[in-house]
Amino acid sequence: MSRGDRSTSGHRRTPLAWLSALVALAALAAVVVALAGTHDPKPVKPLAPAPEIKVLITEGKTRAQIAPLVAADGLKGDYLAASARAPALNPVEYGAPAGTPNLEGFLFPATYDMYKGDSVSRLVEEQLTAFHENFGASQLASARALHITPYQLLIVASMVEREAVVPGDRPKIAAVIYNRLAAGMPLGIDASIYYAVEQAEHIPTYTGELTESQLHIDSPYNTRTHVGLPPTPISNPGLASIEAAAHPAHVGYLYYVAGADGCGEQVFSDTQAEFEVDVAAYREAVARNGGHPPACRRG
Repeated sequence: MSRGDRSTSGHRRTPLAWLSALVALAALAAVVVALAGTHDPKPVKPLAPAPEIKVLITEGKTRAQIAPLVAADGLKGDYLAASARAPALNPVEYGAPAGTPNLEGFLFPATYDMYKGDSVSRLVEEQLTAFHENFGASQLASARALHITPYQLLIVASMVEREAVVPGDRPKIAAVIYNRLAAGMPLGIDASIYYAVEQAEHIPTYTGELTESQLHIDSPYNTRTHVGLPPTPISNPGLASIEAAAHPAHVGYLYYVAGADGCGEQVFSDTQAEFEVDVAAYREAVARNGGHPPACRRG
């Protein structure tokens, strides 16, 4: 038999055999894919982010007043503890005495974007960042020009914030505070006595009329019985009140009382005699209104 006639059927596949093998492999692959599909876990749906919330801290709130507000907004933790001290700000660097108990005054009021479940510590960090952005070189220079510490300027601003009802009164109230300090007179700021009452009674807000005993409360925040500034800010002031404390009006006023028209403006005076006339007018307006503060009828 010649070489060309030798059978090679044991070593080479025919075209039909190759086609059958390919079909079998394709069928097997289809089965594997089908089986794998039945065991693949379903894609995990990403968790939706917690809803964003707007935390509004208005000007003039105290730490004790802010705490329940942020709890109601869904923030977690103890705001009073978080705002006692924080790495981001040391009050001593602003001239506060060592041992200043908390960050009252530095907790800048604004609207903050937070998420439900965020910690109150994050809010405090945001407030202190905003304070740094709004209380800087200009305010430090103003404090030096007024011969006070930046912390004392902040104390004045906190009283202005709680005393002023209309914007135009802010720099005039600041002027009265500085004028009385220079004259060695008690400041007589009722807002500071309210702060003393709230601290003594462990309540966030006292809204009643001050009683005679409260007017004589034994507290360093009683600016009727103690000469000088209270030991700490009595609220957390906004930029307008900080600017008023930094740039008081150039006036000689020593007194002010709410106007008898009930529209919010204070009536300012230079002398005790003028002040007593203004007080009498206000009391008469209260009496005409059945013992309640007069209602503004303007406009």
